[in-house]
Amino acid sequence: MVDHGVVIRRHELTDLEWELLAPLIPRAVRGRPRAEDRQIINGMVYKIRTGISWRDLPERYGSWQTVYTRFRRYAIDGVFTRALQQIQTRADAAGDIDWLVQIDSTIVRAHQHAAATGRKGGKHRQDEPDDHALGRSRGGLTTKLHLACDGKGRPLALMLTAGQRHDSVMAQALLQRICVPRTGSGRPRSTPDHVVADKAYSSRGFRAYLRRRGIAATIPEKDDQKKHRRNRGSRGGRPPGFARETYRRRNTVERCFNRLKGFRGIATRYDKTATSYEAAVSLASFLLWARSF
Repeated sequence: MVDHGVVIRRHELTDLEWELLAPLIPRAVRGRPRAEDRQIINGMVYKIRTGISWRDLPERYGSWQTVYTRFRRYAIDGVFTRALQQIQTRADAAGDIDWLVQIDSTIVRAHQHAAATGRKGGKHRQDEPDDHALGRSRGGLTTKLHLACDGKGRPLALMLTAGQRHDSVMAQALLQRICVPRTGSGRPRSTPDHVVADKAYSSRGFRAYLRRRGIAATIPEKDDQKKHRRNRGSRGGRPPGFARETYRRRNTVERCFNRLKGFRGIATRYDKTATSYEAAVSLASFLLWARSF
């Protein structure tokens, strides 16, 4: 039961958002009474929205150590990843997901606090990459956020890599992360009706992968690919299909990135580990879905 008398401050969960998220938060079955869950989650949202240090959280959220410890535990356990899947399930059951999927990536600059990972040597979790998804690119020390969103600009799947990793290398793995569970029986939905992407994804291998899965695609050819095909004459085959009107919708994924980067803790990476940063992006993505209903 939600207490509708709660004063909702800026950068905190609305009653609807809390109603959607509350059933997915793990409950303590024993031990001393702990801080109220909504208060703690609000502290996490405030931190991600503003990008402040954990130590600088306002006192109304309780001990910053408690908020951080709970966030780190949820990140490792995949709580926000599951929450994102559950809200996608709700949308899919209502027929609210547009399966014209757009994929793209964006570079996120890493703050000096994120750089102090001690990533040379040391012990990491099995699911934590050795490089913590930090690498060198034109922007310096960066992380690349790969994203697949639905036709309404809401995140379906995300993946982190070092900033210098090329988009096309991660395209198949990104699509394979789409997994929307069903409310009843049946396997989760994982296949888009159509994929829209820019020239960075115009590789023969990725196009062949989409054909094998029966997924239509709108991806422009690179100029050198066109030239090579024409030079081969009849052996070069026909050009891939390209729906210009469909491609005009590709800016939907750019708008999705803009909304995610409205969270300052997403626009700049302050988290030392990829696990924590991905959890922050998943929580922000959950909120985008909740605010679309």
